[in-house]
Amino acid sequence: MSESEQKQLAAGIGRAISKQRTRCGLTQEEVAVRLGLGNEAISRIERGIVIPNIARLLEFAAIFECGAAELLTEVSPRVDDQASRISHLIHSLEQNDRELVVEMVEMLSERLARG
Repeated sequence: MSESEQKQLAAGIGRAISKQRTRCGLTQEEVAVRLGLGNEAISRIERGIVIPNIARLLEFAAIFECGAAELLTEVSPRVDDQASRISHLIHSLEQNDRELVVEMVEMLSERLARG
């Protein structure tokens, strides 16, 4: 993995952690206390300066009551992971709203494919 790809991965995982933390209504300080870290450590992870190891990623997932895979799927370049993420995002929507999202994705995909 190139240095550029590593930086993108770190930034993406940081955004995913930040999003989950916010979803749970937690501050960086609260997460830091639960992990036995300083606030700056959490900030550096969320900003993509530091990438958490697997054990730390599992600890984040436990705090946020989500799967570690969910934190990784948000940054995955794999089409199947991206499709799974979209499916998860629209799962709780009403049928007509899901259909609207699918139509929007179809139109956007066609437009982007044309260049």
